[in-house]
Amino acid sequence: MTQHLAAIDIGTNSIHLVVARFGEGTQFEVVAREKEMVRLGSGPGDLKQLQPDSIERGIETLRRFRRIADISGAKVYAVATSAVREARNAHVFLDRARQEAGIEVEIVSGVEEARLIHLGVLQALAVYDRRLVLVDIGGGSTEVLVGERGETLTAASLKLGAIRLTRRFFRTERLHPGAVDSCRRFVRSNLVPVAREVRRLGFEVAVGSSGTIQTVAAMASAARGEPAPRTFNGFELGRGEIVTAVEALIAADTVGQRRRLAGVDPARADILLAGVIILEQVTGELGIERLTVSDYALREGVLLDALARERGGALHHLQDLRRRSVMHLLELMDDDPEHSRRAARLALSLFDQTRRWHGLDDAARELLEAGTLLANVGLFVSHSGHHKHSYYVIRNSDHLSGFTDHEIELIALIARYHRKSAPKAKHREFAALRPSDQELVRVAAALSRVGIALDRTRSGLVEAVEVREDGDEIVIEARPTDSADLTLELFTAAERAPLLAEVLGRPVRVTAPERPPAASLPA
Repeated sequence: MTQHLAAIDIGTNSIHLVVARFGEGTQFEVVAREKEMVRLGSGPGDLKQLQPDSIERGIETLRRFRRIADISGAKVYAVATSAVREARNAHVFLDRARQEAGIEVEIVSGVEEARLIHLGVLQALAVYDRRLVLVDIGGGSTEVLVGERGETLTAASLKLGAIRLTRRFFRTERLHPGAVDSCRRFVRSNLVPVAREVRRLGFEVAVGSSGTIQTVAAMASAARGEPAPRTFNGFELGRGEIVTAVEALIAADTVGQRRRLAGVDPARADILLAGVIILEQVTGELGIERLTVSDYALREGVLLDALARERGGALHHLQDLRRRSVMHLLELMDDDPEHSRRAARLALSLFDQTRRWHGLDDAARELLEAGTLLANVGLFVSHSGHHKHSYYVIRNSDHLSGFTDHEIELIALIARYHRKSAPKAKHREFAALRPSDQELVRVAAALSRVGIALDRTRSGLVEAVEVREDGDEIVIEARPTDSADLTLELFTAAERAPLLAEVLGRPVRVTAPERPPAASLPA
């Protein structure tokens, strides 16, 4: 089976497209590559606002990339990183991308970005069986990850990017005295906790990806007197060569002079010094003596993640990586995870048995499971209003690997509405959703409420549920474990059923099998 997929990486500096043809396995053939230096993060301030001209350049690039992907009939997966992630007006860019380019852009967290880069790197270099430290330097952030055999051991996203630090320390054409030392100190101060964790875990091989690192590799190759290779994938860069590159960039104290240095991409010359200082300090603080360059990074990781979604599907369980991350957060922050597991099992059974009325797919089922499992993580903060705390915990957690930012928002909202108020248009986060996603949240929250209610005593008294029609009514029959008394479960479920009746469009009654009359004693 041949399949075409396209990945678009919307970074702070550039937007990249890769279109690939997949066969039976995960190996792929690239049929198109495009890159446009858009500089989404080019405005004033610390990446808090996307400028109108930057948005215009970005949308025009996405329209062109969409046309290229369409030539192969490729399904497009697009992700945005630091510049869009941090911008207060990100919705403007996202809405225009959807409406004008026909591209749905997902914002990924910094830690998820690191995971996807790791996935891409593992396709480019034979490092799967070795513990690696990965460094990716972007325009707005730097991602550092330690991984082994495809697993992430630790990951961090730091607000250290080539554009961000250029604007902070190197605004003028000519290098200002003291700017380099100030920049170095700033980078080192931000690296302290990451360096401590990387040194604790240790690593066998160091890998670097990004335009900054590729440019340093090109400078090193030129300094060695070697012909420029066709690809820098697998190129080994010594720490001394990184230091030499920094010194050469400092000696060329204007942007114009840096453009003329051997190996330097002229379009990157204005932000290169900041990027290479980040690399210099990262390799020094992490104890990296040799760095292996990877041609593959975020966009290739997005391709492989998309392939897993396309071929694996959600089926009737969370995908392994996603499930592990949900269960990890559950165990970390829920003081009664068994209750949450039972509630999720009951909610999923209700989902399956009411599918003909709600019409949602397996992807929604997966989000319902995650939202119900994590509904009570807010208790870690406080019992009062814990459903709102659950939203905050889920939305701001770095533990949910494999989910897009949009999926995390939906999971958080399902958890937020597992009790108390139903979703309302006046709730800002709910109102920001598209109508189809609002309906998904309403249905999932309704099912979650009843599933949780059916374990009200937290004792596992309900073994199973059976859904049937009785005239116009939908009847949910709770089957007790042995001869358990379900009085409290039935009362609470009936109290929380109105939202379910509303989304299914029919009255809902919650009941239990009639208990046989007690045998009377002989006179």
